[in-house]
Amino acid sequence: MTQHTDLPSDLLPATVREFFAAHVARDADTASSFLTEDAVLVDQGETFRGKEEARAFLRDAGSEFEYTTEQIGARRVDDAHWVVIVRLEGTFPGGVAELDYRFALRDDLIAELVIANHTA
Repeated sequence: MTQHTDLPSDLLPATVREFFAAHVARDADTASSFLTEDAVLVDQGETFRGKEEARAFLRDAGSEFEYTTEQIGARRVDDAHWVVIVRLEGTFPGGVAELDYRFALRDDLIAELVIANHTA
């Protein structure tokens, strides 16, 4: 189930690296600073539109659980699209999840982020 890729974190765009570091630290204000004003964030089919809705989601998502986050892979789709594969382990139902964070960048900011179950 786990797919490791050879793209090291330091080869991801700085925007993606810094967003992800803030997101893992559960710092929604810093994480949302990497979003465009009209950003779209989709998590498991639920859509949040605009920077403020996305920031609220980032602040509240998973707050009722304890979990660890590990980046287990990453890949470049093209100049504007990147995927970071994440493994979560914690007190949420099921205890383990592998997710794809699919980033679309515009002007060095995140215009769209889709978080979905990992697909091999």
